[in-house]
Amino acid sequence: MSRLAQTHGLTDVQREILSTVRDFVDKEIIPVATELEHRDEYPQQIVDGLKELGLFGLMIPEEYGGLGESLLTYALCVEEIARGWMSVSGIINTHFIVAYMLKQHGTQEQKDHFLPRMAAGDVRGAFSMSEPALGSDVSAISSKAVKDGEEYVLNGQKMWLTNGGTSSLVAVLVRSDEGHPEGTPPHKSMTTFLVEKEPGFGEVRPGLTIPGKIDKMGYKGVDTTELIMDGLRVPADRVLGGVTGRGFYQMMDGVEVGRVNVAARGCGVAQRAFELGVRYAQQRHTFGKQIAQHQAIQFKLAEMATKVEAAHAMMVNAARKKDSGERNDLEAGMAKYLASEYCKEVVEDAFRIHGGYGFSKEYEIERLYREAPMLLIGEGTAEIQKMIIGRRLLEEYRFQG
Repeated sequence: MSRLAQTHGLTDVQREILSTVRDFVDKEIIPVATELEHRDEYPQQIVDGLKELGLFGLMIPEEYGGLGESLLTYALCVEEIARGWMSVSGIINTHFIVAYMLKQHGTQEQKDHFLPRMAAGDVRGAFSMSEPALGSDVSAISSKAVKDGEEYVLNGQKMWLTNGGTSSLVAVLVRSDEGHPEGTPPHKSMTTFLVEKEPGFGEVRPGLTIPGKIDKMGYKGVDTTELIMDGLRVPADRVLGGVTGRGFYQMMDGVEVGRVNVAARGCGVAQRAFELGVRYAQQRHTFGKQIAQHQAIQFKLAEMATKVEAAHAMMVNAARKKDSGERNDLEAGMAKYLASEYCKEVVEDAFRIHGGYGFSKEYEIERLYREAPMLLIGEGTAEIQKMIIGRRLLEEYRFQG
């Protein structure tokens, strides 16, 4: 076990879970990750292994067949999985955001219907908020739901769905003006719909098309897609929570969990980059000695290790804050911002330590170098995190004068 990124105060059960996951990562993910990533191949065997371990039900309550673990346990598992291959952590992230939103905001019927099958991994979740012209401005969502009897008819185009093809349940955020008078703020006229579909590409149910995978620089293996709704009919009982107009708040609650996840992914990728860098520095010789003996390389290793440790500490703090039931948007924003930025820097330093070999696809660091940038964008850019952090700080430190 690495000396870095240790978490104090864990229970025996948490330590056992993490040990099992780390062993799985070392044996089943790291040896095949680069080959699968270069082929952009969905890691079905790895996903089946996660299913056997029960990880798809990690945070789902025991009454629904899950393990009932905390966000902290989940984040630490994500950190381990991302250390092996970040794409695999993405497969379970959107699944858990949807499961969390159902647990927190779903009707009893919705929980009973979906959560047991999600815990077993038989239903895989994805969530859809972004649109082609949207970017970070969620209030500009143009996809729309119109009520028609006991159903809603959904139209619009969504973008950047992780698990868009392999999922069988998508939480989709759209505008729903029904019951909300003209002039209602955009964030109060949005609704989350639970859309069931067949896995795959093309028309996966009447009115719903998943065109195909988006070709990406990194973050390969996992399917990232568009979602096109053209007269998609969804029953009224598939409005998350049973009431329209609450979708924005439900999604933002889920995104807080997602930001802790992205922070954990940044920590995991940074840990792996450090491992690769410190190992290569002791294998490579220049000027008659290991490059690890050169002061310039030692300085790099010191900076990398410090960043790994700092990012891990902030991620753990954000997860524990959410588990306590307290508001954690400040801590989650800080953790996501710092971990993703530090991840990029640690990966680049490991890349530099590898010299010319870091540019070769034979070396794992090449893959990490292409994966790290996604973390700078996913679940909100650095600029969005700094806006959230700044506003929250002004709330906490309001000057009275």
